[in-house]
Amino acid sequence: MASVKSLYEPNSKAGNALHTNLDVEYVINYRFATTGKAQAEEQFIKLIQALNDVGLATEVRNSENCSLLIFVKVASDKHLKAEVYRSRVQDWLYGVRTAAPEKDMQKAINDEPVTEAERLRLTYMLITKSKGDGGAGITPKEGEWKGVESIFALHDHTFNKAWIKDITSKYFLNAEDLVAIKDKFGEKIAFYFSFLQSYFLFLTFPAGFGAFAWLILGQFSPIYAIINGLWCIVFVEYWKKQETDLAVQWGVRGVSKIQRKRPAFQHEHIMTDPITGEDVKIYSPAKRLARQLLQVPFALGAVLALGSLIATCFGIEIFISEVYDGPFKAYLVFLPTVILTTVMPTLSALLTGFASRLTDIENYETQDAYEAAMISKIFILNFITSYLPIFLTAFVYVPFAQIIVPYLDVFQLAVMPFAENEKQMSTPKVGFQINPDRLKKQVIYFTVTAQIVSFALEVLVPFAKRKVFHKVKEVQADRAAKRGGDAGTVSMEDHPEEAEFLTRVRNEAELDVYDVTTDFREMVVQFGYLSLFSVVWPLTGVSFFINNWIELRGDALKIALETQRPVPWRGDSIGPWLDALGFLAWLGSLTSAALVYLFSGDGLGPSGTPWNIKAWGLLLTMFFSEHIYLAVQLGVRKALSKLDSPGLQKERSERYLVRKKYLEESLGWEKADDAATGGIAAGEKFSPSALEEEARQSTLNGHGTPEERFWGRQRGQVETIAIGKSFIAKAAPQEGKESKKEL
Repeated sequence: MASVKSLYEPNSKAGNALHTNLDVEYVINYRFATTGKAQAEEQFIKLIQALNDVGLATEVRNSENCSLLIFVKVASDKHLKAEVYRSRVQDWLYGVRTAAPEKDMQKAINDEPVTEAERLRLTYMLITKSKGDGGAGITPKEGEWKGVESIFALHDHTFNKAWIKDITSKYFLNAEDLVAIKDKFGEKIAFYFSFLQSYFLFLTFPAGFGAFAWLILGQFSPIYAIINGLWCIVFVEYWKKQETDLAVQWGVRGVSKIQRKRPAFQHEHIMTDPITGEDVKIYSPAKRLARQLLQVPFALGAVLALGSLIATCFGIEIFISEVYDGPFKAYLVFLPTVILTTVMPTLSALLTGFASRLTDIENYETQDAYEAAMISKIFILNFITSYLPIFLTAFVYVPFAQIIVPYLDVFQLAVMPFAENEKQMSTPKVGFQINPDRLKKQVIYFTVTAQIVSFALEVLVPFAKRKVFHKVKEVQADRAAKRGGDAGTVSMEDHPEEAEFLTRVRNEAELDVYDVTTDFREMVVQFGYLSLFSVVWPLTGVSFFINNWIELRGDALKIALETQRPVPWRGDSIGPWLDALGFLAWLGSLTSAALVYLFSGDGLGPSGTPWNIKAWGLLLTMFFSEHIYLAVQLGVRKALSKLDSPGLQKERSERYLVRKKYLEESLGWEKADDAATGGIAAGEKFSPSALEEEARQSTLNGHGTPEERFWGRQRGQVETIAIGKSFIAKAAPQEGKESKKEL
């Protein structure tokens, strides 16, 4: 993969490898290291034929570790224009576009040129949509396509170079920058950068006011708590309006109505919609609800598992730092951190895998519904791991330390090998003094240190994972070679004109897939710290302001250099993360009020004894704070939009009739189908005169462009299949041939 240096400095060795994609739209990485030759060939032929049948041109090249690179593009401009036009008509029929496209397809395309994101999105859908919906039905690593490891578009390194240079040389992104991101990477990623930019700009107020509060008002200031709560409400409400405005400007408002069907959805039966007359695949809502109710025990189990781990480490840390007085105390105090850093990732990965499996069982029909369900589960896990330690300190340690500490003798086992006598491990029965700075230090850790560590891991972990996975694939290829395959260096067989280009493609094939959900999660969790706990340390806003300036540019570098080019999906909002922001803003009104009530005054709080806490005063403070929040919060969201009615049924019926009539009269399914069906000629026959004329034209035109030569080396699917089979025959292990070690 290209580095920052390779993007900025000329490299004569790489030639034009970073400056042209040779008209390639997608690359399919097909691996057969764990399959036999016959099965690999059968799957490969089926793959090429499936792509060909939906009007996609293919070229195949050999790759490393028993894999092939299949290059894909739409075979004809006519077919691409038909897909673009059909998509835009669909947008108009679903209310995404306010005006219908021109009846003349060519004029409509000329008036509104196809963006790169639109072209790549529609091509990807041609590859992955089910055959019933007009696609090839290729789903990586699923079903019959387990040999398809990934489908990815190639990076536009010319754009990446200009983008990185531009974004790192300015303080703020403007509207043109966001449009450029939208046209290159799609609306979903553009919404993320717009959200991060808006959040960054809004942080100027809590950063400035937080610095003032830290200098003048001090921590646990009621004034800071009130103003910070109002800021959270203003930001969330502003973003709701902002994302609607962006959706209108970008022409995607309401695009979430056009749902992407999940290939993994399993219906029970098909019934006719009484309103539209369409055949609809049905899965029992009662069964789905029953499976969705499993989220309750999942949440309780996650709280129990993660909470027990965090509480145990919390108790050990309290015992070592404030009770234990023996040798190696300065080192043993890091024991809870070691336990958390080793056990927590494994436990979180197990729970995340369980959450994914649970979401699969819920059997959602559309991709948006599936992602929303998965995000809700991920949010629960991140809420526990991110906020529970601070909740334990603020609402357990500070009020109840003198009651709890005498019972921490159970943690003597952690230090017993190092203690010299029993006295060094004895917990005081009376007179224990809590550490008044513990809460502030913990907030500082999560809002400063943890942010730096997280940013560093974003850079280092993907690199380490690529190294490990590459080594695993090398081992698999070596095992295949011992069984009769060929694990030689494939780059030696590359055409000289394509060698650097193919090297670059092979490097990009090893990169991780970019998931914008991960970046959204990081920002939402950060917002939670500001909403819930910044009253403890008012400089929280300053830390986040600095971090997010770096984060925005770091995420751009991550997309351009550390991950495969993302599929440019559309979206009309930030999705379920908006609900998470609203929840955290509401919860912040409760926690801030409770913290101010407990700690205002001397800032020391109850000092480990709950006897001076007036429960009625605490509850009344939280009650008034919540109702003030609800008074400022406007309206109940989305309630009416979930209800069906006769009016909505009539609208659905009328919209269906309009769609059906318009498609028949203006586009015609026959016209679109003609462009997509029939595939590409199965190996065209050329007469000597035709070849001579082609050679003459090639000479007159300077022997053609690199793109023309790249796509002209294999004529039709027959040659593609033949060459691919020769690669497989050379590299795949032979059936029945075992290595001596395996024997």
